Amino acid sequence: MGANRHVSRDRARQLRRDQTDAEQTLWAHLRDRQLCGAKFRRQHPIGPFVADFCFPHQRLVVELDGGQHAVKIAADQKRSRFLEAQGYKVLRFWNHDVLKNAVAVLKRLLRCWATLTPALSLEGRG
Repeated sequence: MGANRHVSRDRARQLRRDQTDAEQTLWAHLRDRQLCGAKFRRQHPIGPFVADFCFPHQRLVVELDGGQHAVKIAADQKRSRFLEAQGYKVLRFWNHDVLKNAVAVLKRLLRCWATLTPALSLEGRG
C-alpha cells in the first residue's frame, strides 16, 4: 500500500503541474478559501485515484470531464462508485461548462455543499 500512496502523490504532483484550462479556471475560484472559507485541495489522492478537487472536511469531490470522458464513461462510473463508497459526494462538470460559465458551476457547487452543510450561507464571504 505504501508504494501505491507514493505513486498517487507523484501522479497528483504531475497533474497539478499540467492543469487543463478548465482546472486552472475553477482553481482560481476555489484557492485560498475564496468559496465560503472552504479549504479545497486540487489533484488530491484518494485511494487509487486522484480527485481533481476535494474539500476533505465535507467529503466533497469535484471532477472536471473533458472530451475524453465521453468514451470513458465506465471508468468514470467506477471511480465515482469508489469515491462514494469512501463517503464522498461526487460532483461532475464538463470542462466547457467551467470555461463558458464558471459562475453557474460555482452556484451548483454551493447548492450541493449547502445540502452537506445546512447552516451554510449561499451568499458566501465575498
